[in-house]
Amino acid sequence: MPKEKIETDEVLKCPECESTHITRDYERGELVCEDCGLVIDDNYIDVGPEWRAFDMEQGEKRARTGAPMTYTIHDKGLATEIGWKNKDSYGKSIPTRNRAQIYRMRKWQRRIRVSNATERNLAFALGELDRMASTLGLPRNVREAAAMIYRKAVNKNLIRGRSIEGVVAASLYGACRQLGVPRTLDEIANASRVNRKEIGRTYRFMTRELKLKLMPTSPQDYVSRFSSALKLPGEVQARAIEILKEAADMELTSGRGPTGVAAAAIYIASIQLNHRRTQRQVADVAGVTEVTIRNRYKELTERLGIDISI
Repeated sequence: MPKEKIETDEVLKCPECESTHITRDYERGELVCEDCGLVIDDNYIDVGPEWRAFDMEQGEKRARTGAPMTYTIHDKGLATEIGWKNKDSYGKSIPTRNRAQIYRMRKWQRRIRVSNATERNLAFALGELDRMASTLGLPRNVREAAAMIYRKAVNKNLIRGRSIEGVVAASLYGACRQLGVPRTLDEIANASRVNRKEIGRTYRFMTRELKLKLMPTSPQDYVSRFSSALKLPGEVQARAIEILKEAADMELTSGRGPTGVAAAAIYIASIQLNHRRTQRQVADVAGVTEVTIRNRYKELTERLGIDISI
């Protein structure tokens, strides 16, 4: 494979014609612009592996690196670990006479991975963070972002005088807000061992001290999740988002809880498109009361001129 087009997240441009059609020539070690022919770099190094793999299992066998660095482990996943399989590097069982020695090595390895109070704190907190994220079904990028926020809080000494669980829950809530995977404070509180009030107080303190720039959550962010939980088709989701856009244009969403507005929009859309759900069903999924849905529903239908017969 002498030539290959570059496909990366970072868009490379030709300094001469500003074209983005850049090719790397492995035989010559050059980066070349396809449009004007300019050689951008003549010492280009192929940083990929020198071996080829035709399936995932073969790739895992031939790779000579470990797992990538992660902030969700207190030592960033860079420390070694002695496994519990009692097998050597060739996959053969370790003789019984050597197992006591391996057991002692494993025990001391586990102890020296956590050497001081800060690492002990991180090990406990990140374990708690992983447990909560699994309960809430949050993706890997949210866990990494929450771990980064918690580490910043530790470095700034914001943990003193607060419970570790409270700071972890606040970090997770902040990461959800940052990455557009919204979870309500009640959902975070249910997954943690801390009440809603303490999480909210800690979250406000951390955003102020760490200068986290977080935009307010919009009702549209909740539509997909609530609709999936109610087993509603895509057309209902699309109609609910249309209703919310119209409501936002008329400033009907400002000053109101995003979950309640989203729930009311889904309720209206489900009736309009003959996929009817009761107010009780929608309220249970959204974590709001039926009264809230009724109030938001009346506001939206009256102000937007939506005529539906229940």
